[in-house]
Amino acid sequence: MDKNIYIIKSTEIFDAIVVGSGISGGWAAKELTEKGLKTLMVERGRPVEHRKDYVGEGVKAWQMPFRGKVEKAIVDEQHYVQQKCYAFNDATKHFFGNDKDYPYSTPKDKPFDWIRGNQLGGKSLLWHRQSYRWSEHDFTANARDGHGVDWPIRYKDIEKWYDHVEIHAGISGSAENLEILPDSKFLPPFEMNAVEKEMKARIEKKWKTRKLIMGRTAHLSVPAPHHTAQGRIQCQTRNECQKGCSFGAYFSTQSSTLPSALATNNLTIATNSVVHSVIYDPKTNRATGVRVIDADTLETREYFAKVIFLCASTLGTTQIMLNSKSESFPTGIANSSGALGHYLMDHLYGAGASGRVEGFEEEYYSGRRPTGLVMPRFTNYSEMNPKFLRGYQITGSAMRQGWDTFSQQDGFGADYKKAIRSAGSWIFNLGGSGEMLPRYENQVSLHPTLKDKWGIPQLHIECDLSENDWKMFEDIADTCAEILEGIGVKDITKKIDAKKDWHPGLAIHEMGTARMGKDPKTSVLNGWNQAHDVPNLFVTDGSSMASCASQNPSLTYMALTARAADYAVQQLKLGKI
Repeated sequence: MDKNIYIIKSTEIFDAIVVGSGISGGWAAKELTEKGLKTLMVERGRPVEHRKDYVGEGVKAWQMPFRGKVEKAIVDEQHYVQQKCYAFNDATKHFFGNDKDYPYSTPKDKPFDWIRGNQLGGKSLLWHRQSYRWSEHDFTANARDGHGVDWPIRYKDIEKWYDHVEIHAGISGSAENLEILPDSKFLPPFEMNAVEKEMKARIEKKWKTRKLIMGRTAHLSVPAPHHTAQGRIQCQTRNECQKGCSFGAYFSTQSSTLPSALATNNLTIATNSVVHSVIYDPKTNRATGVRVIDADTLETREYFAKVIFLCASTLGTTQIMLNSKSESFPTGIANSSGALGHYLMDHLYGAGASGRVEGFEEEYYSGRRPTGLVMPRFTNYSEMNPKFLRGYQITGSAMRQGWDTFSQQDGFGADYKKAIRSAGSWIFNLGGSGEMLPRYENQVSLHPTLKDKWGIPQLHIECDLSENDWKMFEDIADTCAEILEGIGVKDITKKIDAKKDWHPGLAIHEMGTARMGKDPKTSVLNGWNQAHDVPNLFVTDGSSMASCASQNPSLTYMALTARAADYAVQQLKLGKI
């Protein structure tokens, strides 16, 4: 990467500033620069160069000092929250935030685990890449049951933008013509193994409203010509994804949107720049730039632009907005509604069931496929359940038990060693992703006294599970077990992780806190992700979401960002912002 694109100080007035460089920030930079805007991307973390800085890639567990485990002293001091993430290990730890440097507080009885990736590329280097469109049913959910404000957009408003981002990013999957889960512009799907094909046949024969399909994922199963032109090639099914992928096989800022933005010669980047607040001019009612603190030297500086895009992640963006106080906005910029910081949501993960599949001893699979199976939502859609509102989709997979299961079993001698070298039983597992209702009391605020190392007030997070959430967890576990029993799976066990070690935040799908809405009195943003109160301020990450559906949200962030960037450029050219 050309080092000349990086700056520290600048007196230039840019056309646009994009705060954050993850999935949303990368898309904002790509779209704005391709439309001719001189754009500054501001990232609080260090620069990460594609390929060169994937230091854990290709490193095997037995080549690491603790076989992939992170030294306890390092975890205890720096990663006591981050280590709870499934992707955290010795080969990926450098892509996770340092908890010591990024503290936050919660009530003792309401733990929240905030997973962060503070570097160029953000969590786009770490995400699980599941990519699903939302449906008309999702965009009308709040209006139907009265929880949360009605979305100011509908599926038709975002449909062409889904097309736009999918074609560029590369989404593998199968066309199913399902209203509840609209089809994308697909690359070929990854293949089910023999047991999964059989389980699919059994499920769809027994339940006409339940369909099992291959998970839709931002991986190049078969690259299109424009992907190879980006320097991206086919997924090697290595399961090395969170270490960084030099093949560019999965979508990330580094592999896809950043190269596109750089190709325009319109992008400048300021890394190690912690955004303190948005600068606001009450005379023009416009945001004029951002105040930043150097991550290393603690020196303060300012950058200026005509349009500001906040894409610093749900809680990161909201922290910046809350800290952007003025006489006009004493509780945070664009917060005349008082909604800023409220209606925090995360998906309900960790409930499900698994069991043993008899037979298929001669069957196995090749490679480590980057996606599993999905059963699109049917609860409170095609099958009604009066016990709770909203619903969930189910994910799953079939695999054979490996040698590592023997670490939990007794054994001795030649037969034991032979068993370790043989594939074990087939296991089929199912788990849910449930929708959390938007609730005012689930909120974030600035702590009145505690600050981080840069002198910025820490976030105080209050997020708890509701009665509706708990009922959904129970139903997910019961339904998954019911499905397994109905298709002949044996030795079934149910689980609900939220009863022991799962807390909100660990789904890493936090949303809300600067929500979209039709009414400026009850929402922060309009239907273009534009602040009601400050016309040249746009927010396109998860904080903008008015509800959380049950699908993974990142594809929707991409589409909303591309749509908002197109609108912002139009408005800028018309002189309206």
